[in-house]
Amino acid sequence: MNISVLGTGYVGLVSGLCLSTVGHNVICVDNDKSKVEKLNSGIPTIHEYGLPGLLKENLGKNFFVTSDLNDAIAKSELTIVAVGTPFDGKKIDLKYIEQASKDIAEILKTIGRYHVVVVKSTVVPGTTTGIVKETIEKYSNLKAGQDFGLGMNPEFLREGVAINDFNNPDRIVVGGIDDKSISFISNIYQKYTQDGVPLVACNCQTAEMIKYTSNSFFAMLISYANEIDVVCNSLKEVNSIDVLNGLILDKRIKDPSLSSPPEMAGYLKAGAGFGGSCFPKDVKALASFCSYHGISTPILDSILETNKNRHKVIIDILSRYYSDLSNLKIGVLGLSFKAETDDVRESKSIELIKDISGLVKRFNVFDPQAMNEAQKVLVEQKSKINFYEDSEGVIKDSDVIILMTAWKDFINLPKYLAGRDNLVIDTRAMFNPDMFEKYEGIGYASPNKNH
Repeated sequence: MNISVLGTGYVGLVSGLCLSTVGHNVICVDNDKSKVEKLNSGIPTIHEYGLPGLLKENLGKNFFVTSDLNDAIAKSELTIVAVGTPFDGKKIDLKYIEQASKDIAEILKTIGRYHVVVVKSTVVPGTTTGIVKETIEKYSNLKAGQDFGLGMNPEFLREGVAINDFNNPDRIVVGGIDDKSISFISNIYQKYTQDGVPLVACNCQTAEMIKYTSNSFFAMLISYANEIDVVCNSLKEVNSIDVLNGLILDKRIKDPSLSSPPEMAGYLKAGAGFGGSCFPKDVKALASFCSYHGISTPILDSILETNKNRHKVIIDILSRYYSDLSNLKIGVLGLSFKAETDDVRESKSIELIKDISGLVKRFNVFDPQAMNEAQKVLVEQKSKINFYEDSEGVIKDSDVIILMTAWKDFINLPKYLAGRDNLVIDTRAMFNPDMFEKYEGIGYASPNKNH
């Protein structure tokens, strides 16, 4: 199939490239000409495992990048909308969705043939059949279901392993306004469904809600684990790591016939809280949507409340060791919200630095991929921050080391700290406590707390 993709962020670029590898001809469109130029030069605009090779392999063959939306839609049968849907502080911001719908409409009215529009961006229920449908019909003078097809096809991609997730889906959800739209969209994924991947065919609102339900569920697991950690921390000699590992062994969670723990176990682990471009935004958007419609959602609200100040557990640890923080040089290892990405959106590392920059002497920081992105959002704090080229430099120049992101690059931390008595705060429980002179790991019972 000939497919155009509007947007070259994580979702648009990964989806477009992966679809091109299974035989589709894909044109990705972005109005940022510098992005288009980089991609056409074979330079990825995001950090994602496997992306450089995939781009090199497909660029100019059946994968193309342009800023000309008119040409892309004219050459395609189906357009995927993968633009941003940020949370503006009160509700989901759909201005990019609305503008994309208007731009698509202006082109559809000139091509004179049936074309399918698919929303892949995460949007609240009713958006596809509301704003998108109404805007396209208004500006094209065409009728949905007659002159053009319309559907909603949510993505379930995790940053860092997005290519693997796309190529090995556990389900494909296709929402549509009619059977023809659903059938047309489903054809994109014929290779996957023929291999046995379940296809969930439904209406657009259901597809939109499946996406929000999925992200909210996993965010809930993280907040639940962090709340259990708070309880364990109030008890003597109780590790939340042991408690949650005991939970995971329940046969209703872990299949006894399998030796490895379920992927769910990765979410039932205490830490500094969740961040990134999806979980915080999507839980907030769904809670706001429900509030607007008079629907009570105490569980969604508690997910956000538990996560909001979770990074303050680190401040509590610092306060137990130091009555005065003003002379401390704090090393922060990891600035992205998780490993294998350069995304610093809603990063707990960034929140921590912003929160206590006025209380400490200096931050020494390093991240294998997110240094540039971090510098863009830490402008006001830059006088207090040294950005290092490696973790070893951070360790040598810091009094306290806070491990915020589980990058494999940090695996040599015990070796670099051999013979030193720096306090290590391990928010990812990457290391065993006895590997350091002074260690505080989230999930471990603290030897230095008052009971």
